[in-house]
Amino acid sequence: MTTRKEFVENILEKLQPLNVNAKPMFGEYGLYFKGKMFGLICDDTLFVKITEEGRGLAGRIAQVSPYPGAKLALKISSVKLNDREWITKLIEVTTAALPTPKKK
Repeated sequence: MTTRKEFVENILEKLQPLNVNAKPMFGEYGLYFKGKMFGLICDDTLFVKITEEGRGLAGRIAQVSPYPGAKLALKISSVKLNDREWITKLIEVTTAALPTPKKK
């Protein structure tokens, strides 16, 4: 199953205070903030990479693979997604903890 474009637009709208970009990847989407990939949208579900800082902020959130063979990620529920302050803070601390991508 692939992610609906409307769902991606809804996620980007909820993250509006941040300048988040979504790039199509094999029918799904990678999410980028400040040039770093911090999450995925797969099957109309938001997944955020796990970092120590993000895990500390997230609390008790399911950690699952977005697709078979993928690393575990935080599965963001619709309730948490609607908490704009919480979700933007999670993305900020997660992205800050991720390494800067290498130049190609």
